[in-house]
Amino acid sequence: MKTYRFLISGKVQGVSYRAYVSENARRAGFKGYVKNLPNGKVEAVANIKDDEDLTKFLFILEKGSPRSDVKNINIEELPYIDFKDFSIKY
Repeated sequence: MKTYRFLISGKVQGVSYRAYVSENARRAGFKGYVKNLPNGKVEAVANIKDDEDLTKFLFILEKGSPRSDVKNINIEELPYIDFKDFSIKY
């Protein structure tokens, strides 16, 4: 299991993007969080067990809510964090 940080840019604030990601990530069994950043981007951090999980999580991030428009996602690996659930951070 690895922990990844995703920085999502585009039209991702004020369009229910965090709620969409949180609900779908939780439903798919992911652990981590999603939160708005002051620079207009959204940060998602999640535990990913393999390439298949990474593909599934990226699909959730790329699809987004109906009013969102994801332009770019940067990914970096972090030291492992033991999350208990998937939440929205404020």
